[in-house]
Amino acid sequence: MKKRFNTTGPCISKKHYMVNIENKLRAVGKLIDRGDYFIINRPRQYGKTTLISQITKSFKDKYLIIRTSFEGIGDSVFENEEVFCNSFLTLISGTLKFVSEEKAREIQKLNVGVKNLQMLSVVITDFIMNCVTPVVLIIDEVDKSSNNQLFLSFLGMLRNKYILANDEMDYTFHSVILAGVHDIKNLKLSIRPEEERKYNSPWNIAVNFDIDMTFNSLEIETMLKDYTSEEDVSMDTTAISEKIYFYTSGYPFLVSRLSQLMDENFKESWTLDNIDKAVKLILNEKNTLFDSLIKNLENNKEFKSFIEKIILSGEEIAYVPSDSLISFGEMYGFFKEEKNRCKIHNKIFEQYIYNHLTAIKARENNDISNYNFRDNFLTSDNGLDFEKIILSYQRFMKEQYSDKDEKFLESNGRLLFLAFIKPIINGVGFDFKEVQVSQEKD
Repeated sequence: MKKRFNTTGPCISKKHYMVNIENKLRAVGKLIDRGDYFIINRPRQYGKTTLISQITKSFKDKYLIIRTSFEGIGDSVFENEEVFCNSFLTLISGTLKFVSEEKAREIQKLNVGVKNLQMLSVVITDFIMNCVTPVVLIIDEVDKSSNNQLFLSFLGMLRNKYILANDEMDYTFHSVILAGVHDIKNLKLSIRPEEERKYNSPWNIAVNFDIDMTFNSLEIETMLKDYTSEEDVSMDTTAISEKIYFYTSGYPFLVSRLSQLMDENFKESWTLDNIDKAVKLILNEKNTLFDSLIKNLENNKEFKSFIEKIILSGEEIAYVPSDSLISFGEMYGFFKEEKNRCKIHNKIFEQYIYNHLTAIKARENNDISNYNFRDNFLTSDNGLDFEKIILSYQRFMKEQYSDKDEKFLESNGRLLFLAFIKPIINGVGFDFKEVQVSQEKD
């Protein structure tokens, strides 16, 4: 089967060109070997499910791995404890059919008359006691259920078993791995329904998952070397990998998508200039990652204002993990920490958000189209006459905003200028936001 770059669903090594993540798997292996419980909480399309797939394949000979997902199970599963317990055991049984039919049948036999979480706990104990190999439980897409009290009670039950097992008073899973966007360690479990003010975290036993899931340029190069070998394509893999990293900061989806666009549009010419062109293509497309980015931006006015300070005003904002806006931005992939400052995660995100804000400003100014008709600024060789552009922009500002105060012009002038030149440059050049702070050029 011919390999291809993949941006839909998890990557499969036999079907897709993939970054070599052996170093990340070794780090995960150390957590599992120690018997740690942990949460892989990362933004959308960050490679969570692909990593889980690789964990399952890499450690299947050492552990009995039960891998399941809460995606698509429906809300009815959480109607009551009996339905949830039976559904959970059915999920486990279904997964084990592909690992051990004997263990799958064992779960089916144990799944009789289970009516509550206490009885589910007994089933887990009995099952683990009959396993020669340590058992690892993996649950993907836990966000689908994280706001459900019954699910939080389930996590509380697993936590209690973990604590008792450490005191040799119970048997439970050797390691539990949960995956989702949110860090459910911060969710709260009501001890008793009638005592709403008494809370306890259901998952405070989890260790921090500090493994970097972005791809550095050396890791990206492993994928490109595989590609050049399979496709008989020539390129400077080191330079191209560094350029891809320059734009993406190693965000897994963006790395794959940029490579995919190069394969589809510039297969015979993997050059640095064509990487720029591929970036222009990705900035002009609509995908679920960008949709999620803009949705989270527009649904939170305070966060949007915070983003504008960084992108439009170039403000230096200290990286403080406990800050609610920074925490929110990290959770959804907006931010990264760099030299103790809060930065937009990658240049593609920064430019996409910049373009979005520019488009809004252009829509707010209906008269702008009377000043920036592109053909008026083309030179004889199809270039741009920037002197004419500047003079036309000056006229636009004078006629439309002469009554505005200095504060308005300071906060809106730059964005207005970008909104003004955007339709002029489109189709002729490639506009990309330059860094505003000299230290960023180091």
